[in-house]
Amino acid sequence: MGVKNLWDILESCKKTLPLHHLQNKRVCIDLSCWIVQLQNVNKSHCAIKDKLYLRGLFHRLRALIALNCSLIFVTDGAIPAIKSSTYRRRLNPGNVLTQDEAIKPSSIRRNAGSEFSRMIKEAKVLGNALGIPCLDGIEEAEAQCAVLNYESFCDGCFTSDSDVFLFGARTVYRDICLGEGGYLLCYEMDDIERKLGLGRNSLITLAVILGGDYSEGVYGLGRESACQIVKSIGDSAVLQWIASEGFSFVKKQKGSKKKIEDDKCNGRENAAEYKNPNGSKCPSQMKSQTLQVLNAYLKPKCHSAESDAVQRILVLYPYIRSQLQQICTEFLDWPPEKTDEYILPKIAERELRRFANLRSTATQLGVQLPLNEMPIKCPLSRIIKPRKVQGVDCFEVSWEEMDGLETSIVPADLVQRACPERILEFQERRVQGKKRNNTRSRRPRLEKMPPLGQIDQKLQDLLLEVDRESSAADGATVLFGSASEDDESIAQIHIDSSIQTHSTWNSYSVKKGFASGSPICQEDDILPALSKAEVIDLTSPPPVRHASGKSKHQEEDNVECIDVIELSDSENDMFSPEHIRRARELRMFIAGIKDKFY
Repeated sequence: MGVKNLWDILESCKKTLPLHHLQNKRVCIDLSCWIVQLQNVNKSHCAIKDKLYLRGLFHRLRALIALNCSLIFVTDGAIPAIKSSTYRRRLNPGNVLTQDEAIKPSSIRRNAGSEFSRMIKEAKVLGNALGIPCLDGIEEAEAQCAVLNYESFCDGCFTSDSDVFLFGARTVYRDICLGEGGYLLCYEMDDIERKLGLGRNSLITLAVILGGDYSEGVYGLGRESACQIVKSIGDSAVLQWIASEGFSFVKKQKGSKKKIEDDKCNGRENAAEYKNPNGSKCPSQMKSQTLQVLNAYLKPKCHSAESDAVQRILVLYPYIRSQLQQICTEFLDWPPEKTDEYILPKIAERELRRFANLRSTATQLGVQLPLNEMPIKCPLSRIIKPRKVQGVDCFEVSWEEMDGLETSIVPADLVQRACPERILEFQERRVQGKKRNNTRSRRPRLEKMPPLGQIDQKLQDLLLEVDRESSAADGATVLFGSASEDDESIAQIHIDSSIQTHSTWNSYSVKKGFASGSPICQEDDILPALSKAEVIDLTSPPPVRHASGKSKHQEEDNVECIDVIELSDSENDMFSPEHIRRARELRMFIAGIKDKFY
């Protein structure tokens, strides 16, 4: 519990800090307070049977491990003699202490076989598997935490007992909340001294006046009157004053107006009076007890900073994977895979933070070492892709030599501090990937070109089909001119010179000429003529022949320039619709070949 109403007095000094405030810090934990907090979440028998408190403790620890927060468990030892009366009164409300017990109290050993002691043992076993050392206190755990903090062996204490400040603590974390927007409730002694004007000696005096674990306090004085009295005396002289004067100031305050108002606010309108624990009025005994209270806060029974017990907990311990899996299977009914899924990413993140601290220390000492020359190998292998977790920039990374873990997500700022070279490598890979993607998008997808023989065969088939269709159409005739140059009719196939080497046809045109006296050839005359036609070599332009059948070399003297004559609309009407469709198909086929391959 600590000191009555002390948390209310310190309310203005409370700070809410984000979880990452504990990054790279060493903190000690009053394990009893944490177990009580976690147990109060659900007080049902089912919660204790299912060990929800242990599950909550596990998640608290893994969150702090990921921040590279070095943790130290501190447990309670024997109950101090001065606290024995309070302890018995809490166990047996209404029980009146004997005169001997009130005058000569003795320390009490804690019940090691109680349900709460069993829960503490399970928590210690879990912490040991996670590499968290435990310091068993001689008496009060919060007193041992305060000594460690006062001697700068840790950066803060986790406890809900307000008397930790009276033992000398400087930074106290009263509570922790996990999840999205996780935070800490923090109290700094510097803020208490600056804002409230209350030092350690003043807080001890408040404990004597208001009451707490070690004293009943003074009846009839509220927290406001007590604070005014302490501030009026001053922090440096208040302990000496109360040790010499005792509670004589109570009589002076008895008739004051302020005292009466405070009494009414606290529900006590009777005159202020001081009592010892058994209720009898004895100023001399009360003064003696006051000196015991002052001594208990100023000189608590704890392990000294030079003791082996303290030096042992300052060593870093590794987590034991097999032991952790066994504990989680036994206590939480988790398979090994689930345990690894929970803890391994946090362990990896802790290792990366330690590596970042090593590089930062080297930089501060003026040593600039490249990543591959560091004495400790970087645990991060490569960056896979950027991620966003609860609005925070992160990277999905792969790990090196991390047994049981391949990839996980870590904050981007941590990667920047630990290994900026990995970020540069990742950015270079992204740029190269974008260039390849842009090249693919600009270049059309090439399909496999069919063999030239297949193209030639298809062209031949289409041309022959067109000729057959045109000759068989109703009212369509093909006139071949006489051997004379004036009356000749020409059928010419023109091959685009740009694709001659690929044996593809660009276009064709057929001129049908009519001359007087020229014979008309029917379908029966055409087919024999086609069957006797020479095989056309599509790889080179066909030779120009005269109507007489002689080649160009044979009639060099009589060569005339032959032009392709476009068909007029009236001549187009002479072709059947099927002929026109086939011709259009041929043109589309040739155009498609050019578009695909050239």
